[in-house]
Amino acid sequence: MIQLPNNLFAGKTAIVTGASRGVGRATALRLAEGGANVVINYLSNDAEAAETVDLCRNKGVGAISVQADVSEFAGAEELVRKTIDQFGSVDLLVCNAGVWEGAAIEDMSEDVWNKVINTNLKSAWACAKACVPAMKRRDSAAIVMVSSTSGQRGEANYSNYSASKGGMISFTKALATELAPRIRVNSVAPGWIETAMVRLAFEDADYHKSVIRGIPMQRIASTDDIALSICFLLSDWSRHITGEILNVNGGSVLCG
Repeated sequence: MIQLPNNLFAGKTAIVTGASRGVGRATALRLAEGGANVVINYLSNDAEAAETVDLCRNKGVGAISVQADVSEFAGAEELVRKTIDQFGSVDLLVCNAGVWEGAAIEDMSEDVWNKVINTNLKSAWACAKACVPAMKRRDSAAIVMVSSTSGQRGEANYSNYSASKGGMISFTKALATELAPRIRVNSVAPGWIETAMVRLAFEDADYHKSVIRGIPMQRIASTDDIALSICFLLSDWSRHITGEILNVNGGSVLCG
């Protein structure tokens, strides 16, 4: 198994939104492995968040959980305030909070549209706005947005999700030029990932097999595959990369 150097993020503090499980938890654990203090943001599941904190602390770093609805700016502000109170700084931000819920356009309610746009895209704006003043006071600060291949090619019956993830890609590029050279901003764009969010779609075994057949690498990404890619973009290994969209999809969507 790949192991990150324990000094890769030494002396840094990372905020990961939506970090109680899935990609967020995997990313928090890898950041902790690399020596970062980690702030676990979550919306509602206290037990899962506490478990993630314990797993991070077991790697010898500081970790706290902060319950906050980051789709509202007040929630993002509270998240940053508690982070600075505990650790004194913000160096790294992973905008991972997200939901996948859709419908055909003629059946999509305003509530479903707003829920997905606010959770996925507005939260990225809120967290960036809240974090940037503190990040500008640090060296080697970096932001990673967790977008999706859906934001590049679209996804039928999930137009709200595609719009939110495409918006994150454009937001990444805009912030990268705005915040350079103090803060680097990049995105990862995963394809299918083995998470609870998509498990229902894979209850159809034939569909599951068809998805795998469509991936040249012949497997669905693990949450750790995405976490390692995020850590690459947050680390000094990518110190001259900003405004990029890193596709992590096993070759299923090839974007030039």
